[in-house]
Amino acid sequence: VGYRVRGASAISKGTRIEVVTEGILTRMLQDNADLPGIGAVIFDEFHERSLNADLGLALCLEVAGALRDDLMLVAMSATLDAAPVAALMEAPIVTSEGRSFPVEDRWLDRPVGKQRFDHAIADLVLKALSETEGSALVFLPGEGEIRRVERLLNGNAPSDCTVAPLFGAMDFKAQRAAIQPAKQGRKVVLATAIAETSLTIEGIRIVIDAGRARRALFDPPSAMSRLVTQRVTRAEATQRAGRAGRVSDGVAYKLWTRGEEGALAAFPPAEIEVGDLTGFALELALWGARPGDLSFVTPPHEGRLAEAQG
Repeated sequence: VGYRVRGASAISKGTRIEVVTEGILTRMLQDNADLPGIGAVIFDEFHERSLNADLGLALCLEVAGALRDDLMLVAMSATLDAAPVAALMEAPIVTSEGRSFPVEDRWLDRPVGKQRFDHAIADLVLKALSETEGSALVFLPGEGEIRRVERLLNGNAPSDCTVAPLFGAMDFKAQRAAIQPAKQGRKVVLATAIAETSLTIEGIRIVIDAGRARRALFDPPSAMSRLVTQRVTRAEATQRAGRAGRVSDGVAYKLWTRGEEGALAAFPPAEIEVGDLTGFALELALWGARPGDLSFVTPPHEGRLAEAQG
């Protein structure tokens, strides 16, 4: 088993399984479209619907139809709206229930109201720690919120609890320390969405979901992308809650009421709907295709693509 990411790789003639980023897959397709030596391409966590994942699947479908009728394509996810993807791929849906433990959902009795967000989530963390056992994983939108909640918990959390932040900009050593099980007592990991699917943290039996996600949205007037904090979708909330059931029965605390859950969107938007399409347009030009020539789960908006091409 080897890997290939931007700037680093560990592969050899004996490599049978190669784990790559979606951007690397696009480069591999552009360099050698028939993917010599590769028998199957698996798109894991496809529900994240990154621009490179959508583009990579579209390119692979064309390769499979024109050059490699033996190429196997698989899209995998725990929370994907599978029917449209299966129809596009003309593939069956195979379901595996797995062996997750039951997770009890607990909502607020009343909306947060005017209480400051950082204080509301810190109070919910303390409540969860007092009512349940095990370590906790807290989902927050970004580093700023993580640092503020960390300050509120330090000195107020039970003495046997270690508070550990976890976000993408941290150095590797600090990230490893955050995901290691607590050597003694309990651990409270304050994490961004990086912990939804990419990492497994041992000992987690409690999830506290702040109910917010930070997304990069393209702003056409300024021709720039900006980070926007939005409510999580039901699919994201389900994915987060499931982290509490990896090792034993768990509990998922949510910073919203049960009534508010009905107003959540079902799935997050695909990046092809809200992201900057400039790089996407360049990849299409290099491939020598127009959007209509390829099969996309969600086709790009014609006007925004034309603006990116211009």
